[in-house]
Amino acid sequence: MKAALSVGTMALTIALAGCNGSGNTTATAQNEAPLEQIAAPNNGDWRTTISQTPEGGYRMGNPNAPVKLVEYGSLTCPHCKQFSDEATATLRDTYVRSGQVSWEFRNFLLGGPDLALSLLVRCQPPAAFFTTIEDVYTRQHEFIDAIDQQESTRISALPPEQQLEPLARAMDLDTYFARRGVPEARFAQCIGDAGQIQALTDRTQRAAAEEGVPGTPSFFINGTRVEAGLWNDLEPLLRTALGR
Repeated sequence: MKAALSVGTMALTIALAGCNGSGNTTATAQNEAPLEQIAAPNNGDWRTTISQTPEGGYRMGNPNAPVKLVEYGSLTCPHCKQFSDEATATLRDTYVRSGQVSWEFRNFLLGGPDLALSLLVRCQPPAAFFTTIEDVYTRQHEFIDAIDQQESTRISALPPEQQLEPLARAMDLDTYFARRGVPEARFAQCIGDAGQIQALTDRTQRAAAEEGVPGTPSFFINGTRVEAGLWNDLEPLLRTALGR
């Protein structure tokens, strides 16, 4: 995995070497006991309590939940897509909804297409973050397959600092995010946001170097990295952390 990323080196790279596929696909949670419910304020719903964290992630759920799950994910990683497909509904509707578990997603960049998607997903209000990444995963192959060889060659010939916006347009992300309420001017602003590009790059480097994130998806429960790559591995660990 290459953690040292820049706009130039990332622009047309899809670094799937950093995408983990580890995990036991047949394991199941042993304890299906109902979770005790922690009521959200004002008869609210923890699933709609979404905010950006100081670490640069987005958290859904009770900020004081006894079990805090952090996912490092990449939007172009097929194993992250598999986790999203298998886990999202149960994680959101059973665990987060209970108030016992919060779920924070932190972008971990694997290449230029991943950077483009990450910038634009974060271009929306926090409330849209989790629904957007869920939909992005369902369309992952569409975005990647949209970049044909001719277009890739053309974009690669541009100066590195000019590659990201044409790459995003080649992936048809301007059309996709326009349908999600991001107008053209906002699209151009977000895809060219040098400060956000640097922040995402720095966070990826720091996660790899300081937190030991080996690739994606990677999970931390209450600050400790756990050996799980798929939902069937992770759910029993959440139950254990909850004392279930």
